[in-house]
Amino acid sequence: MPRLTAATALSTTLMLLAQPAWAQANQAPAGDNGAGIGEIVVTAQKRAENIQNVPIAISAVSSQFLQSRAISSIDSLGSIAPNLVVERAPSDKTATQIAIRGSVTINPAVTWEPAVGLYLNGVYVAKGQGSIFDIADLERVEVLRGPQGTLYGRNALAGAINLVPKAPSGKASVRAEASYGNYNSWKALAVVDLPAMGDFALKVSGQIQKHDGYVKIGPNPYPAAFLAQPNSVTSTNDLDSKSAMVQLRYHPAGSALTADYMFDYSNFDQKPDYAQLYRVNRNGDPRDIFDPASPGYAFGGAFFPLNLYTNTQRQSSGSIDGNPLYEKSRIWGHALTLALDLGAVTVKSITSYRDMHWADSLDLDGSPLPVALTKRDTSFYSFSQELQATGKAAEDKLSYVAGLFYYKEKAETLGPQDFFFGGASYQSDYGSHTRAFAAYAQLDYNLTDQFKVSLGGRYTHETKDVRRYLRVNKDTANGITSPLVVANIPYGGVPDANYNSFTPAVTLAWQAQSNINLYARFAQGFKSGGFNGETNIFVAPTAACPSGATELCQPYRPEKVDSYEVGIKTRWADGKLIFNLAGFWDEHKDIQLSVFTASGAASSVVRNAAKARIRGVEAEMVAKLGALTLNGSLAFLDPKYESYLDGGVDVASNRAFPHAPKATMALGADFLAGQGSWGKLDLIADVNHVASYYTFPYALVTPTPSDQNANNTRSPGRTIVNLRTTLSKVPLGGAQGELSLWMKNVTGEDRPQNFIDFGPGFGGLTVAYFPDPRTYGITLGVKF
Repeated sequence: MPRLTAATALSTTLMLLAQPAWAQANQAPAGDNGAGIGEIVVTAQKRAENIQNVPIAISAVSSQFLQSRAISSIDSLGSIAPNLVVERAPSDKTATQIAIRGSVTINPAVTWEPAVGLYLNGVYVAKGQGSIFDIADLERVEVLRGPQGTLYGRNALAGAINLVPKAPSGKASVRAEASYGNYNSWKALAVVDLPAMGDFALKVSGQIQKHDGYVKIGPNPYPAAFLAQPNSVTSTNDLDSKSAMVQLRYHPAGSALTADYMFDYSNFDQKPDYAQLYRVNRNGDPRDIFDPASPGYAFGGAFFPLNLYTNTQRQSSGSIDGNPLYEKSRIWGHALTLALDLGAVTVKSITSYRDMHWADSLDLDGSPLPVALTKRDTSFYSFSQELQATGKAAEDKLSYVAGLFYYKEKAETLGPQDFFFGGASYQSDYGSHTRAFAAYAQLDYNLTDQFKVSLGGRYTHETKDVRRYLRVNKDTANGITSPLVVANIPYGGVPDANYNSFTPAVTLAWQAQSNINLYARFAQGFKSGGFNGETNIFVAPTAACPSGATELCQPYRPEKVDSYEVGIKTRWADGKLIFNLAGFWDEHKDIQLSVFTASGAASSVVRNAAKARIRGVEAEMVAKLGALTLNGSLAFLDPKYESYLDGGVDVASNRAFPHAPKATMALGADFLAGQGSWGKLDLIADVNHVASYYTFPYALVTPTPSDQNANNTRSPGRTIVNLRTTLSKVPLGGAQGELSLWMKNVTGEDRPQNFIDFGPGFGGLTVAYFPDPRTYGITLGVKF
């Protein structure tokens, strides 16, 4: 009997356990159960390639997969790639925390940079705020894992996500859908591809989604005198979104020029995720706001026991103090892509302008009392220009990509905040400008028919400035009863931050057999430094820092990573089985850590405190077994701080690694139950599991119960099961009809996925955020 080694055991496990990270792109024709899995073509390296031949860890899903799961925005993408975790930011449904391989930006404020680059048809989407938007007709989604600094540049430290809409075809077609489900949810979607009009092709798509609130808000039990304003809110966690996309292609017959214009628009006007009161600890507050003997608030001679409202399970009802609740996000963008095919070389220009207006109003404490009420009003715009040249030389042995990139942005946030029954009130505003320039190139040379070497590099230069305005309107605990301007630092009030970075990449690829490709890769990643616009740290002015804003006079440094990766990509059984495996070892330095302090105006402290090692293994597979197609992935992650300096003391052994679950796993199954002249019946099931993870880099052991302890905001993980039955290709005269019955979160997973811990200043008050509850419904569609 062959000896069972650890390696073979791991390989067997990886093949049996999987997650739906691979879709059936270009799948075999319906009914041809003996056919293999079609090729997936991606443009991850700025040119069209078979995904199995791309020597990096990349996952891709096709339009067929996306439509069969009704996926149209990135908050539903968490199950398509190993070591990818997509969370909604606390309280907000249009802002994200995207983690790949344990790297994440927790704070979605506009002065922060994400760890994962997000691209819409080649256009950079820069911020976590407003990063959740709908696209009605996606051709595919690509997830690149590991640093992508050479070809994607700034803030692709952990990886990149490409959202690729379907281009106009010039052939007349219409697809329309209407859905209805529980919580009075409904959705209408339409895609209209017009016939060619001379040299022009036009496509228009869009969708509208609405549902009632998942959490009902009941009457407030306390007298109106204690409330911020009368309570008129009856529910929260609702949805109201509208999106549209217009795509125009110009391609003169016989011409080498193709011009693509894209306009996208997304509008959300809804109420935010409910901040559910999760825990309160007994703790005396030096400002005498807290009752020292019980978890609650003493105010006006009365005591308010918050512990009556704590609950660790998701609630379907709650109470707030009347603060108006809303979350509004309006985003639009223009992009013009010009491609000129000159034979040996293709020259491309991508010009884009994006604009966002985003606002929220939150009852952050999850209680019927006015403890923490905040608002943010953000305006943001960005402009980018990229020039690319791709081609081949040396008798096609050499492939190359080279380019120039320019980017600028302006961001502003206005933030009124009120705490403790109006006893503390602030106006906290900040803004920033960024300008970036980069030059990059990558050369792929075939040493032999089997060996290829890739060399790439990118030089980036960035300049940033900041403004900060902080006014204390009232702080009774500190004797401030009239407005006091603490800081009014204009643009230019502190020196600009300038950053230069060179990020190289080296890859060796070996085609061992026609269906077996191996690679080894080294790459560096760069996440831009900058200013903490939220800073509350102000000291007496000095010659080195005349403003007294120490966090602005000393901006945080860029985060960098050296990544080492090996992988194998294989096809077996006449193309009916794909199995890919990757292992990586990343060395991070100057990790940018956001530590929420909840002191004064709510803000975070930014620290380049840590150096870390993150290693892991990732497996992906898709198998076609007659009428059954299985697809999936499995990943293991092992993060460890090598150092973490806090006040000059190394506390690496006592700090949590945020949003880095030790394992992610899921399994997807598509079963062709039958087909005939009446149509086609498919049964689809997906299971997605995320192991437990910390949500903040807090201490694991703390002196008092009300301190910010990482274990208090640790998500226990989750397992989400989704089911769908679809009857499609039903003949309707000259059209085809479709009927789907679906259910999401079948088991009613209700463990928390995100938190805010307000710390000792609020008596350890912690609020939690939960997955959406079980939803179900019906979808009717037609294509012609």
